[in-house]
Amino acid sequence: MTTDKISHEVSLEPLDNNRLANLCGPLDDNLRRIERRLGVELSYRGNVFKVHGKNIVCKAVIELLKSLYVETAIVKGKAGTISQEGLHLALTELNVLEQPTDNAAEFDQMVTIKTKRGIIKPRNENQSLYVQNILTNDISFGVGVAGTGKTYLAVACAVDALERQEVRRILLTRPAVEAGEKLGFLPGDLSQKVDPYLRPLYDALFEMLGFEKVEKLIERNVIEVAPLAYMRGRTLNDAYVILDESQNTTVEQMKMFLTRIGFNSKAVITGDITQVDLPRGQRSGLRHAIEVLDDIKGVSFNYFQAKDVVRHPVVGRIIEAYEKHDSHNQTPAR
Repeated sequence: MTTDKISHEVSLEPLDNNRLANLCGPLDDNLRRIERRLGVELSYRGNVFKVHGKNIVCKAVIELLKSLYVETAIVKGKAGTISQEGLHLALTELNVLEQPTDNAAEFDQMVTIKTKRGIIKPRNENQSLYVQNILTNDISFGVGVAGTGKTYLAVACAVDALERQEVRRILLTRPAVEAGEKLGFLPGDLSQKVDPYLRPLYDALFEMLGFEKVEKLIERNVIEVAPLAYMRGRTLNDAYVILDESQNTTVEQMKMFLTRIGFNSKAVITGDITQVDLPRGQRSGLRHAIEVLDDIKGVSFNYFQAKDVVRHPVVGRIIEAYEKHDSHNQTPAR
Protein backbone atom coordinates (compact mmCIF):
# COMPACT_ATOMS: atom_id res chain seq x y z
CA MET A 1 0.00 0.00 0.00
CA THR A 2 1.35 3.42 -0.94
CA THR A 3 0.32 6.87 0.24
CA ASP A 4 0.67 10.21 -1.51
CA LYS A 5 3.60 12.28 -0.39
CA ILE A 6 4.13 15.98 -0.80
CA SER A 7 6.88 18.52 -0.14
CA HIS A 8 6.84 21.48 2.23
CA GLU A 9 9.38 24.28 2.56
CA VAL A 10 10.23 26.44 5.52
CA SER A 11 12.70 29.31 5.89
CA LEU A 12 14.31 29.56 9.32
CA GLU A 13 14.95 33.15 10.38
CA PRO A 14 17.19 34.88 11.13
CA LEU A 15 19.88 33.36 8.93
CA ASP A 16 22.83 32.28 11.08
CA ASN A 17 25.32 29.64 9.98
CA ASN A 18 26.33 28.70 13.52
CA ARG A 19 22.75 28.12 14.57
CA LEU A 20 22.06 26.11 11.40
CA ALA A 21 25.11 23.94 12.08
CA ASN A 22 23.89 23.23 15.61
CA LEU A 23 20.41 22.44 14.33
CA CYS A 24 21.64 19.96 11.72
CA GLY A 25 24.26 18.38 13.99
CA PRO A 26 27.61 16.83 12.99
CA LEU A 27 27.32 15.46 9.44
CA ASP A 28 23.59 16.34 9.55
CA ASP A 29 23.11 13.67 12.21
CA ASN A 30 20.10 15.41 13.79
CA LEU A 31 18.32 15.60 10.44
CA ARG A 32 19.03 11.95 9.68
CA ARG A 33 17.61 10.99 13.08
CA ILE A 34 14.40 12.91 12.35
CA GLU A 35 14.15 11.20 8.96
CA ARG A 36 14.44 7.72 10.43
CA ARG A 37 12.01 8.35 13.28
CA LEU A 38 9.29 10.01 11.21
CA GLY A 39 9.74 8.48 7.75
CA VAL A 40 10.37 11.76 5.90
CA GLU A 41 13.12 13.10 3.64
CA LEU A 42 14.92 16.30 4.66
CA SER A 43 17.11 18.53 2.53
CA TYR A 44 18.21 22.14 2.84
CA ARG A 45 20.06 24.97 1.14
CA GLY A 46 21.14 27.74 3.43
CA ASN A 47 18.28 28.37 5.84
CA VAL A 48 15.58 26.95 3.53
CA PHE A 49 14.55 23.43 4.48
CA LYS A 50 12.47 21.07 2.33
CA VAL A 51 10.49 18.22 3.93
CA HIS A 52 9.09 15.42 1.76
CA GLY A 53 6.63 12.91 3.13
CA LYS A 54 3.06 12.52 4.33
CA ASN A 55 1.29 15.85 4.75
CA ILE A 56 0.51 15.62 8.48
CA VAL A 57 4.03 14.45 9.29
CA CYS A 58 5.67 17.17 7.16
CA LYS A 59 3.74 19.86 9.02
CA ALA A 60 4.82 18.39 12.35
CA VAL A 61 8.46 18.25 11.22
CA ILE A 62 8.35 21.91 10.15
CA GLU A 63 7.08 22.91 13.59
CA LEU A 64 9.79 20.75 15.15
CA LEU A 65 12.52 22.45 13.08
CA LYS A 66 11.22 25.88 14.08
CA SER A 67 11.18 24.89 17.74
CA LEU A 68 14.69 23.44 17.62
CA TYR A 69 16.00 26.50 15.77
CA VAL A 70 14.70 28.66 18.62
CA GLU A 71 16.77 26.54 21.01
CA THR A 72 19.90 27.43 19.04
CA ALA A 73 19.35 31.14 19.69
CA ILE A 74 22.54 33.00 20.53
CA VAL A 75 22.95 33.70 24.23
CA LYS A 76 25.95 35.68 25.47
CA GLY A 77 27.60 35.45 22.07
CA LYS A 78 27.27 31.64 21.74
CA ALA A 79 24.76 29.59 19.79
CA GLY A 80 22.82 27.02 21.82
CA THR A 81 23.45 23.35 21.20
CA ILE A 82 20.91 20.59 20.69
CA SER A 83 21.78 17.57 22.80
CA GLN A 84 20.89 14.03 21.84
CA GLU A 85 18.68 13.90 24.92
CA GLY A 86 16.89 17.11 23.86
CA LEU A 87 16.27 15.82 20.35
CA HIS A 88 15.08 12.47 21.69
CA LEU A 89 12.57 14.16 24.00
CA ALA A 90 11.39 16.51 21.25
CA LEU A 91 10.72 13.57 18.94
CA THR A 92 9.02 11.62 21.71
CA GLU A 93 6.72 14.53 22.57
CA LEU A 94 5.90 15.33 18.95
CA ASN A 95 2.12 15.08 18.60
CA VAL A 96 2.07 12.92 15.48
CA LEU A 97 2.28 9.19 14.93
CA GLU A 98 5.66 8.03 13.76
CA GLN A 99 5.33 7.17 10.11
CA PRO A 100 7.66 4.49 8.74
CA THR A 101 7.70 4.25 4.97
CA ASP A 102 5.51 1.58 3.41
CA ASN A 103 7.86 0.23 0.81
CA ALA A 104 9.79 -2.69 2.29
CA ALA A 105 12.38 -2.29 -0.45
CA GLU A 106 13.39 1.08 1.04
CA PHE A 107 14.14 -0.60 4.36
CA ASP A 108 15.96 -3.30 2.43
CA GLN A 109 18.51 -0.63 1.57
CA MET A 110 18.71 1.00 5.00
CA VAL A 111 20.75 -1.76 6.63
CA THR A 112 23.66 -2.38 4.30
CA ILE A 113 26.70 -3.60 6.20
CA LYS A 114 29.74 -4.68 4.24
CA THR A 115 31.13 -7.88 5.69
CA LYS A 116 33.32 -10.69 4.46
CA ARG A 117 30.12 -12.36 3.27
CA GLY A 118 28.90 -9.28 1.40
CA ILE A 119 25.95 -7.02 2.10
CA ILE A 120 23.54 -7.84 4.92
CA LYS A 121 19.90 -7.09 4.23
CA PRO A 122 16.49 -8.60 4.97
CA ARG A 123 15.75 -11.77 3.01
CA ASN A 124 11.97 -11.90 3.28
CA GLU A 125 8.98 -9.67 4.00
CA ASN A 126 8.85 -10.45 7.71
CA GLN A 127 12.55 -9.66 8.13
CA SER A 128 12.02 -6.36 6.27
CA LEU A 129 9.21 -5.44 8.66
CA TYR A 130 11.42 -6.44 11.59
CA VAL A 131 14.21 -4.13 10.42
CA GLN A 132 11.66 -1.37 9.79
CA ASN A 133 10.37 -1.66 13.35
CA ILE A 134 13.89 -1.65 14.80
CA LEU A 135 14.71 1.55 12.95
CA THR A 136 11.51 3.36 13.91
CA ASN A 137 10.92 2.23 17.51
CA ASP A 138 12.85 2.63 20.74
CA ILE A 139 12.20 -0.96 21.85
CA SER A 140 11.64 -3.84 19.43
CA PHE A 141 10.81 -7.47 20.12
CA GLY A 142 11.69 -10.23 17.69
CA VAL A 143 9.77 -13.32 18.76
CA GLY A 144 9.89 -16.61 16.93
CA VAL A 145 11.55 -19.86 16.13
CA ALA A 146 15.27 -20.43 15.73
CA GLY A 147 16.94 -19.67 12.43
CA THR A 148 14.79 -16.70 11.40
CA GLY A 149 17.59 -14.13 11.68
CA LYS A 150 16.26 -12.33 14.76
CA THR A 151 19.59 -11.93 16.53
CA TYR A 152 21.68 -11.61 13.37
CA LEU A 153 19.63 -8.70 11.99
CA ALA A 154 19.53 -7.02 15.40
CA VAL A 155 23.33 -7.13 15.58
CA ALA A 156 23.51 -5.86 11.98
CA CYS A 157 21.33 -2.87 12.89
CA ALA A 158 23.50 -2.20 15.94
CA VAL A 159 26.72 -2.34 13.92
CA ASP A 160 25.18 -0.05 11.31
CA ALA A 161 24.18 2.49 13.97
CA LEU A 162 27.68 2.38 15.47
CA GLU A 163 29.35 2.84 12.08
CA ARG A 164 27.09 5.82 11.39
CA GLN A 165 27.96 7.23 14.85
CA GLU A 166 24.30 7.23 15.88
CA VAL A 167 25.26 5.52 19.13
CA ARG A 168 28.49 5.41 21.09
CA ARG A 169 28.46 1.76 22.04
CA ILE A 170 26.82 -1.60 21.58
CA LEU A 171 25.82 -3.73 24.54
CA LEU A 172 24.93 -7.39 23.98
CA THR A 173 23.48 -9.47 26.77
CA ARG A 174 21.62 -12.69 27.47
CA PRO A 175 20.65 -14.65 30.57
CA ALA A 176 23.16 -17.31 31.59
CA VAL A 177 20.79 -20.29 31.59
CA GLU A 178 21.74 -23.80 30.52
CA ALA A 179 19.62 -25.43 27.81
CA GLY A 180 18.14 -28.21 29.91
CA GLU A 181 21.51 -29.19 31.37
CA LYS A 182 23.31 -28.56 34.63
CA LEU A 183 26.92 -27.80 33.77
CA GLY A 184 27.99 -27.43 37.36
CA PHE A 185 31.27 -25.70 38.21
CA LEU A 186 33.05 -24.08 35.25
CA PRO A 187 36.80 -23.43 35.53
CA GLY A 188 38.48 -20.17 34.62
CA ASP A 189 37.92 -16.46 35.28
CA LEU A 190 34.59 -14.65 34.89
CA SER A 191 35.04 -14.05 31.16
CA GLN A 192 35.79 -17.71 30.51
CA LYS A 193 32.73 -18.73 32.53
CA VAL A 194 30.20 -16.55 30.71
CA ASP A 195 31.64 -16.46 27.17
CA PRO A 196 30.10 -19.81 26.14
CA TYR A 197 26.63 -18.40 26.83
CA LEU A 198 27.36 -15.33 24.67
CA ARG A 199 29.10 -17.10 21.78
CA PRO A 200 26.30 -16.55 19.21
CA LEU A 201 26.57 -12.80 19.74
CA TYR A 202 30.34 -12.89 19.35
CA ASP A 203 30.00 -14.93 16.16
CA ALA A 204 27.68 -12.36 14.56
CA LEU A 205 30.03 -9.52 15.47
CA PHE A 206 33.10 -11.34 14.14
CA GLU A 207 31.37 -11.99 10.85
CA MET A 208 30.34 -8.36 10.39
CA LEU A 209 33.37 -6.50 11.70
CA GLY A 210 36.20 -9.00 11.74
CA PHE A 211 37.92 -10.54 14.74
CA GLU A 212 40.62 -7.88 15.23
CA LYS A 213 38.25 -4.90 15.05
CA VAL A 214 35.81 -6.51 17.47
CA GLU A 215 38.63 -7.22 19.93
CA LYS A 216 39.79 -3.59 19.75
CA LEU A 217 36.26 -2.27 20.26
CA ILE A 218 35.76 -4.59 23.23
CA GLU A 219 39.04 -3.37 24.76
CA ARG A 220 37.81 0.22 24.44
CA ASN A 221 34.39 -0.73 25.89
CA VAL A 222 32.69 0.41 22.67
CA ILE A 223 31.29 -3.10 22.46
CA GLU A 224 30.31 -4.78 25.70
CA VAL A 225 29.13 -8.36 25.96
CA ALA A 226 27.85 -9.28 29.41
CA PRO A 227 25.38 -11.57 31.18
CA LEU A 228 22.01 -10.06 32.01
CA ALA A 229 22.71 -10.12 35.75
CA TYR A 230 25.24 -7.30 35.24
CA MET A 231 22.59 -4.86 33.94
CA ARG A 232 21.00 -4.07 37.31
CA GLY A 233 21.58 -0.52 38.51
CA ARG A 234 22.81 0.78 35.15
CA THR A 235 21.32 3.48 32.91
CA LEU A 236 22.29 2.98 29.29
CA ASN A 237 22.55 6.21 27.27
CA ASP A 238 23.72 6.50 23.65
CA ALA A 239 23.70 2.72 23.36
CA TYR A 240 22.32 -0.05 21.20
CA VAL A 241 21.28 -2.82 23.57
CA ILE A 242 20.38 -6.33 22.44
CA LEU A 243 18.90 -8.91 24.79
CA ASP A 244 19.16 -12.37 23.23
CA GLU A 245 17.43 -15.57 24.40
CA SER A 246 14.98 -13.43 26.33
CA GLN A 247 12.57 -16.34 26.80
CA ASN A 248 14.92 -17.41 29.61
CA THR A 249 14.48 -14.22 31.59
CA THR A 250 12.20 -14.14 34.60
CA VAL A 251 9.47 -11.51 34.80
CA GLU A 252 11.62 -9.50 37.22
CA GLN A 253 14.69 -9.69 34.98
CA MET A 254 12.74 -8.50 31.92
CA LYS A 255 11.34 -5.53 33.84
CA MET A 256 14.81 -4.72 35.13
CA PHE A 257 16.27 -4.81 31.62
CA LEU A 258 13.56 -2.68 30.01
CA THR A 259 13.96 0.02 32.63
CA ARG A 260 17.71 0.36 31.91
CA ILE A 261 17.08 2.17 28.61
CA GLY A 262 18.32 5.78 28.61
CA PHE A 263 18.38 8.72 26.20
CA ASN A 264 19.29 8.09 22.55
CA SER A 265 19.28 4.35 23.10
CA LYS A 266 17.56 1.49 21.34
CA ALA A 267 16.79 -1.95 22.66
CA VAL A 268 16.10 -5.10 20.69
CA ILE A 269 14.81 -8.16 22.52
CA THR A 270 14.87 -11.52 20.77
CA GLY A 271 13.59 -14.87 21.92
CA ASP A 272 11.66 -18.04 21.19
CA ILE A 273 8.84 -18.78 23.62
CA THR A 274 8.79 -22.42 22.52
CA GLN A 275 12.29 -23.01 23.95
CA VAL A 276 12.11 -21.89 27.57
CA ASP A 277 14.87 -23.34 29.78
CA LEU A 278 13.73 -21.83 33.08
CA PRO A 279 13.01 -24.11 36.03
CA ARG A 280 9.54 -25.60 35.87
CA GLY A 281 6.90 -23.32 37.36
CA GLN A 282 8.85 -20.10 36.68
CA ARG A 283 7.19 -17.84 34.14
CA SER A 284 9.07 -16.52 31.11
CA GLY A 285 9.65 -12.76 31.18
CA LEU A 286 9.29 -12.63 27.41
CA ARG A 287 5.84 -14.20 27.45
CA HIS A 288 4.79 -11.81 30.22
CA ALA A 289 6.19 -8.76 28.36
CA ILE A 290 4.19 -9.67 25.23
CA GLU A 291 1.01 -9.50 27.30
CA VAL A 292 1.89 -6.34 29.23
CA LEU A 293 3.49 -4.15 26.53
CA ASP A 294 1.37 -5.01 23.51
CA ASP A 295 -0.23 -1.54 23.22
CA ILE A 296 2.68 0.64 24.38
CA LYS A 297 3.75 3.36 21.94
CA GLY A 298 7.37 3.08 20.87
CA VAL A 299 7.43 -0.69 21.44
CA SER A 300 7.06 -3.02 18.45
CA PHE A 301 6.58 -6.78 18.17
CA ASN A 302 7.52 -9.01 15.25
CA TYR A 303 6.53 -12.67 15.20
CA PHE A 304 8.45 -15.13 13.05
CA GLN A 305 7.12 -18.46 11.81
CA ALA A 306 8.70 -21.62 10.42
CA LYS A 307 8.32 -20.20 6.89
CA ASP A 308 10.73 -17.37 7.85
CA VAL A 309 13.61 -19.75 8.67
CA VAL A 310 16.71 -18.87 6.65
CA ARG A 311 18.80 -21.88 7.67
CA HIS A 312 18.76 -25.27 5.95
CA PRO A 313 15.22 -26.01 4.60
CA VAL A 314 14.95 -29.07 6.84
CA VAL A 315 15.08 -26.78 9.90
CA GLY A 316 11.79 -25.20 8.89
CA ARG A 317 10.20 -28.61 8.43
CA ILE A 318 11.50 -29.76 11.83
CA ILE A 319 10.00 -26.70 13.52
CA GLU A 320 6.66 -27.24 11.80
CA ALA A 321 6.66 -30.88 12.90
CA TYR A 322 7.28 -29.93 16.55
CA GLU A 323 4.56 -27.26 16.41
CA LYS A 324 2.10 -29.77 14.98
CA HIS A 325 3.01 -32.33 17.64
CA ASP A 326 2.72 -29.79 20.47
CA SER A 327 -0.68 -28.58 19.25
CA HIS A 328 -2.00 -32.13 19.30
CA ASN A 329 -0.64 -32.78 22.79
CA GLN A 330 -1.62 -29.38 24.19
CA THR A 331 1.69 -28.80 26.01
CA PRO A 332 0.98 -26.40 28.90
CA ALA A 333 2.59 -22.97 28.42
CA ARG A 334 4.81 -21.45 31.05
